[in-house]
Amino acid sequence: MDPSSLTGHRILLSGASGLLGTALRTSLLGSGAEIVQLVRRPSAGPRELEWNPAAQRPIESLTALEGLTAAIHLSGANVAAQRWTPVYRREMWSSRVKTSGALAEMLAALPQPPPVLLVASAVGIYGDRGDEVLDESSKPGAGFLAELCREWEEAAEPATRAGIRVVHLRFGVVLARGGALAKMLPLFRLGLGGKLGSGRQWMSWIALDDAVSAVCFLLTSDLAGPFNLCAPNSVTNATFTRALAAALHRPALFTVPAFALRAAFRQMADEALLASARVHPTRLTLSGFTFAYPDLGVALAAILK
Repeated sequence: MDPSSLTGHRILLSGASGLLGTALRTSLLGSGAEIVQLVRRPSAGPRELEWNPAAQRPIESLTALEGLTAAIHLSGANVAAQRWTPVYRREMWSSRVKTSGALAEMLAALPQPPPVLLVASAVGIYGDRGDEVLDESSKPGAGFLAELCREWEEAAEPATRAGIRVVHLRFGVVLARGGALAKMLPLFRLGLGGKLGSGRQWMSWIALDDAVSAVCFLLTSDLAGPFNLCAPNSVTNATFTRALAAALHRPALFTVPAFALRAAFRQMADEALLASARVHPTRLTLSGFTFAYPDLGVALAAILK
């Protein structure tokens, strides 16, 4: 595919209503692609397909998927939305592993499968690794989130066996005015922002514009396998806290104690808020991708202007 023009391409997209999905859909449409959205609700027109991943056949008729040139699967329950109760852990697993498996099997069953499938994953696959520098050659870590990400990626295996080029998009924290940053801004604007725990844990992040550009870059390449979608300059939580406060011209004097986070969020605190993942986008940079926002300060200035 030509990255400058996707005219004539028909791309299946799930998760199109989320922060990343909305931005990606806008970019793909601007490049001339036809987007077919997978939605859980009744479809509102020919550009939407209602699907139920729990059903034996998630889409009523596979003929609706004929002529696809690519599929991008981004949907999944928000990891940081709430405490990881047993019920919510099952929801996270079902919304990722089960849906990815159902989509992979569905595409593999087509008489002419699309050449490429891009599936969302996360740098959470590496677990809590302290100061270790991690790239795509690093082994998965331990814990619920790491295991969830590992099974999430393995669920796409039916598509690989069918000859589809599968790319696993291991996202860091996507920074934009919405999403995780939107939850932080009110406190930081009041000068009440602060580091989490010791603040020494590494945070792998990526600006929304770079995330969209990286997805389009991989979509139009001939590359396969896992790719870390994060900026080449990870920062500690303490550094991120200072940078965000500085971008807002506010102090950052507070600390949220680790015990308070654990009391409020239990397992999610240790695996998502206090875990350390110093991830580098080695394969992406070696493939020639150029980040528009490789440095946190520049990225925050552009987002908050």
